[in-house]
Amino acid sequence: MLTSFPLLRLPGVVLREVFISLNIGEKIQLSLCSKKISTQIYNDRLYSEKVIVNLDMINQGIRVHSENYTDAFEVFTDLDIWEINYSKSGRNRQEGFLSVIRHLLKMFQCKISTDISTQNSDFYEPIISELLDQQVEFKALNIVLDGSKDQNLLWNQISSNFGLVENLKVLSNTTKPGFQPVFTSWPQNMTINTSAWFTLESLLACTSSKITLLQSHLENKDLNEVLKNWKAGRFPNLEYLYVESKNITNNGTTILGMNLREFNGMVIQTDDGSKKATIEIRPYRIEMSVTLVE
Repeated sequence: MLTSFPLLRLPGVVLREVFISLNIGEKIQLSLCSKKISTQIYNDRLYSEKVIVNLDMINQGIRVHSENYTDAFEVFTDLDIWEINYSKSGRNRQEGFLSVIRHLLKMFQCKISTDISTQNSDFYEPIISELLDQQVEFKALNIVLDGSKDQNLLWNQISSNFGLVENLKVLSNTTKPGFQPVFTSWPQNMTINTSAWFTLESLLACTSSKITLLQSHLENKDLNEVLKNWKAGRFPNLEYLYVESKNITNNGTTILGMNLREFNGMVIQTDDGSKKATIEIRPYRIEMSVTLVE
């Protein structure tokens, strides 16, 4: 005959060890059993593992996984059930989605990972804005920009919090005249897949550690300016720079006084001698890796 186990009567230290021993799915399922248990799990949040909360905005699903992907749990893949449960209290699908995220943020040391596209924009935009406003950290934030008024408004709302984002990826699929999103803060790492709008002035202002610019319009003279500023100490956080542009050519315009063939494979140093950078040049691209000088 099965008997119930008085879990919550265990001493706090022992109970914490029980919670720590559970995998992600077990902990989430247990937290839904009672308010008392969920409160105890909330209280032990700082002892929990670090997890990534992956938000699937297109399918409106949530997946929680460990940083090394060895443990994962699908919280749900269909919001219809959640909507039914909350319909009596007047909550909608978006509020149901947010309530699950808030619950997970109380349980785990979380970072968010998600894509922002032009699909389901009415659904995801308030969610992303709210999470960033609440200073929630993002492991990855991928944004597709189409130059629309709503997309520009969203960008303006969230760009001041890009400092909370570890990896930002931006894809712009518009050629609208005057399209130029403005950064008011910078992520740790940034990739812009179609970066014609990202100017020399933008790059000189960027404080990210790793910068990748694809389909750029930057030229040799722009790279010369960037490297002169780096040597003078203007990019204190920079660890890696990759620029792909059809304007990077061996056309006689020099970089730091050398043509591209001479410059390929060069190791340059900052003026104070604290850092060195290895330069690799291939047709239409330049790659720069920075290390400290020991």
